[in-house]
Amino acid sequence: MTLPQYLLRFRRPGPFWLWAGALALVIAAAAVGGVIVLWKGLVVTNLNDLVPWGLWITIDLSSIALSAGAFLLCAAVYLLGLKRFQPVARTATFVGLIGYSMAMLCLFMDIGQPFRFWHALVYWNTHSVMWEVSMCIMCYFTVLLFETMPIIAQAEWFKSRLPRLAGWMSRVHHYAPVLALIGLGLSSLHQSSLGALYGVLKARPIWYKPDLSVLFILSAAAAGPAMTVLASMLAGRLTPKAKVDDSLLDRLALVIGWILVGYLYFRFWDAFSMTYTYWPGRNEGLSMLTSGELSFNFWFGEILFGALVPAVLLILPRFRRIPWVRMLALALVVGGVVAYRWDTNLVGQLVLLTYLPTEIVARYTEYTPALVEWVVGAGIVAYGLLAFSLGVRYLNIVDHRQLAESEAHAPSAPRLAPTPAGD
Repeated sequence: MTLPQYLLRFRRPGPFWLWAGALALVIAAAAVGGVIVLWKGLVVTNLNDLVPWGLWITIDLSSIALSAGAFLLCAAVYLLGLKRFQPVARTATFVGLIGYSMAMLCLFMDIGQPFRFWHALVYWNTHSVMWEVSMCIMCYFTVLLFETMPIIAQAEWFKSRLPRLAGWMSRVHHYAPVLALIGLGLSSLHQSSLGALYGVLKARPIWYKPDLSVLFILSAAAAGPAMTVLASMLAGRLTPKAKVDDSLLDRLALVIGWILVGYLYFRFWDAFSMTYTYWPGRNEGLSMLTSGELSFNFWFGEILFGALVPAVLLILPRFRRIPWVRMLALALVVGGVVAYRWDTNLVGQLVLLTYLPTEIVARYTEYTPALVEWVVGAGIVAYGLLAFSLGVRYLNIVDHRQLAESEAHAPSAPRLAPTPAGD
């Protein structure tokens, strides 16, 4: 290629590089915002003593929930023997790695003393739910790194440059059942413990209940596979590098629909069983959630469009088998779990109790993320999108033709849905 041809190609980047460039700009802006926060402290945000958990914690909780497809699908493949879902489990594992790295970036920015993140590893507080969550997240992220090694080792550019390292990383696949078992335990622990982290706080009455653990793990069980299936379908329609078996995704979508039914049942009783008695702070929080400033988000973001409508669309075959309807339903599930995490996080902080002997009444506060919070949060999301895009392009993480060695003798190969050209 001559120099003029190279320059002409550089001047006319393809859609992928325009997309990557736009995400890189958002990440660069977030890096500037992150430096400002690390330099000046959390005083530049709108977080305070009354609302210490805001936008970044919501992104943290949401990214962990949307990564749940990794441990669920790996458990289904390696522990339950559902080998036909192994290609989707590859995608889920990579999505999980990205999601957990996003969560740790959020925590790094939010904890106030970010360079003391290692204290949890050294100074054990076994009576703290937050310590247990921190340990599980770090350990499970390590498991995800091992599970992702064979995916990276299969890339041609990696094998050609580092053949010995690629061979060693490929052998990690033989330990996949052990990693799946460890990952199932660690991820189940902290997915539920994220709810327990709120549920043990007696000073926040609307949080103080045992069923938050159940709701957190159920919402993650729906949203994690939904994120994986949605990302696979989008990749299959945006680039020819992604090879999608639509029959696999159709089966997973049906399972997601029925999980949403269970989630709706528990969410209904979680909210409205509070109306049987009066407890200062709890009932005011419920009023804020169902008829106050969070009501639109609750009824439309969580319940109607976040769970009820997608459950119907994913369960009924005549809707689910229309690709754009399925993608819409999955996107609604993803949005619904983000709305649930946002509502749960804020409703317990915006309603306060003074506990003065003569004034046991509820007071209210407000929270709106500062510009620097939005910029840093957008950069973390952009990082996740860029990492997944690069994974599709260079690691073939959405390739349902790639089966494990145990599937090599299967009676038939998966049927690949045609994907439009374009990159």
